[in-house]
Amino acid sequence: MIIHSNVKELLPFSDFKNIYVVADFDKTITTGSSKTSWSILASSNLVPSSYIKERDELYEYYRPIEVDEKMDLNKKVTLVREWFQKHIELFVKYKMSEEIFKIAATDLRVLNFRPGAKEFITFLHENNIPLIIISAGIGNFIETFLKTNNCYFDNVHVSSNKIIFKNGIAIGVEKNIIHSLNKNEVSLPNNISEKLKDRKQVILLADQVTDLNMVNKENHDFVLNVGFLTDDYTKSQVEDFKSKFDIICKENDDYFKLKNVLF
Repeated sequence: MIIHSNVKELLPFSDFKNIYVVADFDKTITTGSSKTSWSILASSNLVPSSYIKERDELYEYYRPIEVDEKMDLNKKVTLVREWFQKHIELFVKYKMSEEIFKIAATDLRVLNFRPGAKEFITFLHENNIPLIIISAGIGNFIETFLKTNNCYFDNVHVSSNKIIFKNGIAIGVEKNIIHSLNKNEVSLPNNISEKLKDRKQVILLADQVTDLNMVNKENHDFVLNVGFLTDDYTKSQVEDFKSKFDIICKENDDYFKLKNVLF
């Protein structure tokens, strides 16, 4: 674990009433080797091979665009949103059932907590510290995963792509699509914003530099950025990552160690 010297004097936090946590989900709360929530169905034996083929074709075309550091940002945003929309349309095309979504989310082969993450979430609940999960993934899977593991507490709020169903069959997505490049546009419900309005310190947990946009620093006294560095980063990405985050957790660092540093 790497802790920048300029934040060491601020740790550990003690005034829990002034803090809330904002976190990404895929490969932040889950392990770096876990599947993303978008690939859960394709990793199961619950869906047609034709869906998997079409899904993979979308990934092969759009994923290089998402990670292209040289592409114009506005163009990239448009294309990434297009990717997510087309994937959601596949759920509708193949009449994916709500039951399949629930079963797939409980498959331990595809989603696993980072060590100590479940205990970290429980600690936040026990100390009345709100946890806001903002994910470009699929909210149905995230919520089911948390419920299955008995940690979808009343202090937890998930903002993600919620697939909606009619008569048990997927018909689209609730509200606007959340993708990797527009998390800064996510609006929290009024009841959640009300709970956060007097909390001026934020701990942000993420595995990508773009996730730093989940929190507007101008609205807070202090934002501590904690990054989970995965093994697939290039050398230049690693250096950028280290310059943007206050605390860097490497692949073998766990939430037990992070909790002891923060609290």
